[in-house]
Amino acid sequence: MHRRRFRKIVIFLLIAVLSWCGVLGGIVWRYGAHDQATKSDCIIVLGAAIQGTTASPVFEERIRHGLSLYNSGYAPKLLFTGGVGDGQLHSEASIARSIAIQQGVPATDILVEEKSRTTQQNLTEALAVMRQQSIKSAIIVSDPLHMKRAIMMANDLEIAAVSSPTPTSRYRSLKTKLGFLLREIYFIHHYIVTGE
Repeated sequence: MHRRRFRKIVIFLLIAVLSWCGVLGGIVWRYGAHDQATKSDCIIVLGAAIQGTTASPVFEERIRHGLSLYNSGYAPKLLFTGGVGDGQLHSEASIARSIAIQQGVPATDILVEEKSRTTQQNLTEALAVMRQQSIKSAIIVSDPLHMKRAIMMANDLEIAAVSSPTPTSRYRSLKTKLGFLLREIYFIHHYIVTGE
């Protein structure tokens, strides 16, 4: 009798957890499908991996979208984030800055922070730069399924920000999108529990 009751409780909890993850996954998916870009003081491009002096496909898409927003007049400044990763000689932000300059963006319109290694650090260090430059608002650029967590963190840091997901992504197949989604569900819970 006790074993049967225990089994029912376990099944109920499992269904509850899976249902919650399904709801959260839907929220993350839908949030990343909408571009909220509006006139702002800067465009924050969240860092991603580099390979030597080349941006990874993921980072390249983020940089490309940030440049598109800048060229469309959404903000007068680009703020690239990302420090030096393991085994790298250059920071993510410096690589993004070089690409932007090659694309014709004046160096005076580019800001960088080169200390961060995580999304939360990206935004914390970006906020420090914003305060130094008296910048009040931002558009945050990242992959669609990354946007919900990024905006959660920005809100907690009291950054006046809107999201603008990349219209294209390395994560194109359903398999890769689901992998990214599961990763984000995990990291959202990790952030809620630990604050990191």
